[in-house]
Order: sequence, then structure tokens, then C-alpha cells
Amino acid sequence: MKDPIRYINSGYRFFDTHAHLYDERFAQEGIRPEDILRNASDAGVQRILIPADSLETSLSAVSFVKAYDGCSGVALYCSVGVHPHEASSWNDDVRDGLLELIRDRTANKIRAIGEIGLDYHYDFSPRDVQRKVFEEQLLMAYELDMPIILHEREAAGDSMDILRRLYKAGKLRGNVGVCHCCSASPEIAMELVRMGFYIGFDGPITFKNNKNTPAVCASVPLERIVIETDSPYLTPVPDRGLINEPCYVPFVLEKIAQIKEITTGEAADAVMRNSLSLYEITEG
Repeated sequence: MKDPIRYINSGYRFFDTHAHLYDERFAQEGIRPEDILRNASDAGVQRILIPADSLETSLSAVSFVKAYDGCSGVALYCSVGVHPHEASSWNDDVRDGLLELIRDRTANKIRAIGEIGLDYHYDFSPRDVQRKVFEEQLLMAYELDMPIILHEREAAGDSMDILRRLYKAGKLRGNVGVCHCCSASPEIAMELVRMGFYIGFDGPITFKNNKNTPAVCASVPLERIVIETDSPYLTPVPDRGLINEPCYVPFVLEKIAQIKEITTGEAADAVMRNSLSLYEITEG
């Protein structure tokens, strides 16, 4: 296996808005949290949000942030929620467990509810259960006044039906959240933007045969774009196939700058502003 490329800090600041740093694959590869955060810092990554997909990983995300926040100068945040793959696990105890974590959201550095949504690619949970749990968590986020992290895969029709209905009912906040790893059509992406979503791009935007994601990026206003890695998955070109880390997020940013025909610095500044706005973080 070739050595991964390590992005050298060019003076730009980056926020990886979606990285599963507690994922066991890192330990299996012998990569320590301290290594991940040092590599991130070396690449100019100053902030990382760690998302969850179950009550168990929500606890893992909170614990990771408490253990490693500030390591190598990198600020860490997290989200809590139940992914569509885990929708069958949803019950009152799970909901109450999430609410208990959110009750101390400031101390736990919880900035969003997620990942939540629909995934019809694997159907690990029945589709009717996915829809029910998605809507319950959307309403929970609205009641708690928190942004969401939307996961949608091969389920755009049902996802948009639920979102449109709640949007028309006034049950989505102004800053709804982010459509992470967006694979929607340009038309759907723009409808999400009009609802109040940011659009998240990661490694697939750099893949040679992926025509849709660059088209989505071209259609979405720069002020609604954020970047992510989805580590340890979806490593961007030039190291596609290796384990992904936040240090790779600058490659995503460079591709966005190329598509938008702006400088890397202009893109970096805009995307950092967007990321702070998405997760409602004040610098300083």
C-alpha cells in the first residue's frame, strides 16, 4: 500500500463538518486519535464535528470529544441521533438517552441532531420504520432548536415528502441543517437550500466518474456549501481507497474552488464561515 499524501498547511483554515473519529477501523489500522488530530492540524484543519448514528455511538462521540478536544489545537464538536440503518433500535429509552445527552449540550459540545434520514440502498431497517424515526427526530430537533445532519441515499422522494410537509407546517427551523454527502440532483439540492439547508460535499466530488456531484456543486451557491470527509470512508482522489482522515478535507475544498472558478483561499474563507454558521459556533 502506498503512503498516504499528507496535506501541508498552506495557511488556510478548514472545518471538517463530518468525521466518525471513534470508528473502530482507525484502531484496526493502528491509527491513534492523537495521530488523526496531529495530521489534521498539520493540514490546517482547526475544527471537526463527530456525528453519531445510534445511542451507542452518540455516547462514543461525546466521550471522544471530552477526551481529545483541543489535542494538537483542534476543536472538536459532536452530534447525537439515530441513523436510518439503526432506525429499528428506536424506542422511548433511546430517545430519552439522546435527550439526556442533549440536556448538557453545552458541556457535551453537541451542535446538531444526526445523522438522521432515510437510506433505501441497504434497507437495514424497514422503510416505514425509517420514515417514522426520521420524522420523530426532525420534530425533536425543531423543538430543541437544533440543526440536523441529513442522511439520504436512494430515498429522495420520501425524504423530500417528509421535509416538504414539515416545512409547510412551519416545523423546520430557519437553519435546518446540512444534507451531508449530498447525492441528490441539482434540482433537489436547490430545493433543500431554499428550505434552509447547507449542502455537504466530501470525497466523491473528486471521483473521476462522478458527474452528478460536481453538477450539484456548480448549482449550489457558495454561501450554502460546507466540506467534510465522512472519515474513515470516501477518501478523496489522489488517495482513494486508503483510510480517510480529516487531513484530506483540503482536497475536497480544492475541487470546489475549481468548479466555482475561484481561488482556494476564497473558497476556504467562505466555507469556514458557512460551517460556523451551520453549527452556530462563535469564533473566539
